[in-house]
Amino acid sequence: MVAAALERAHGWGPGSVEIVAVKTSGDRIQDRPLAEVGGKALWTKELDLALLAGETDCSVHSMKDVESDRPESLQIAAMLPRADVRDRLIGAASLAGLPHGARVGTSSPRRAAQLRRLRPDLELVSIRGNVDTRLAKCAAGEVDATLLAAAGLIRLGREDLGVALEPNEILPPPSQGAIGIECRADDAVTAALLRTIDHGDTHQAVLAERAFCRALGGTCHSPVAAMARVEGCEIAFACEILSEDGREHLVESARFPVGDLDAPADLARRMLAEAPPSIRSLFEGR
Repeated sequence: MVAAALERAHGWGPGSVEIVAVKTSGDRIQDRPLAEVGGKALWTKELDLALLAGETDCSVHSMKDVESDRPESLQIAAMLPRADVRDRLIGAASLAGLPHGARVGTSSPRRAAQLRRLRPDLELVSIRGNVDTRLAKCAAGEVDATLLAAAGLIRLGREDLGVALEPNEILPPPSQGAIGIECRADDAVTAALLRTIDHGDTHQAVLAERAFCRALGGTCHSPVAAMARVEGCEIAFACEILSEDGREHLVESARFPVGDLDAPADLARRMLAEAPPSIRSLFEGR
């Protein structure tokens, strides 16, 4: 998607942008939750090494998988237009339609906490792997249902699967649906090339969500949800932090000017200050 967008933007012929496939630790380690084996850096460290070594000119990331604090030697230069931010439920027509005690597969602390809050009767089963792997577990009866990002399904041409869960039911994680392109901070030429495909509203929304996460100090262990939407000159912001068992949660909404990254950070700090110990203990830097 990024290569095609660059080729269109600059009038380059198809195939002009070379794609270098990098196998990350997150791809290789499929038998444990990310939080147990190093967190989100599992998706970025090999790409960072290749980029800083000059083996590549830019890295393409699913922004949901990029840690909030990045090396100063790198910069997110552009983001593609955001896809559907929602989660999709596979295996039932609705959360309420899941049978009592149904087994639901997820390795996401955020999804697990939200499901426990809404349906404490459910049995949650840790599963990882790509879309086909998770769908196969549902088909084989290992789990009755699972949640997948709508954006991933759409990009794989599988948008017909499952039912979308609206944000007022399951608020998505920060940066879901956003593709970011990162280059070296001192590479002004590549940064300029990338900026031609930058989608400003997506970029500003994701920056706000990442500022919120950075102020929380959240990790892969931390159940946190956030969604920002650019509406004219303002950002409409919704967020949620939860205890692991979902019994306690804080939900907030706010509006602030586009580009104001202090506002979501201040909101995060205020929520942590008001949070019970069961939530506050899950976040660093509190």
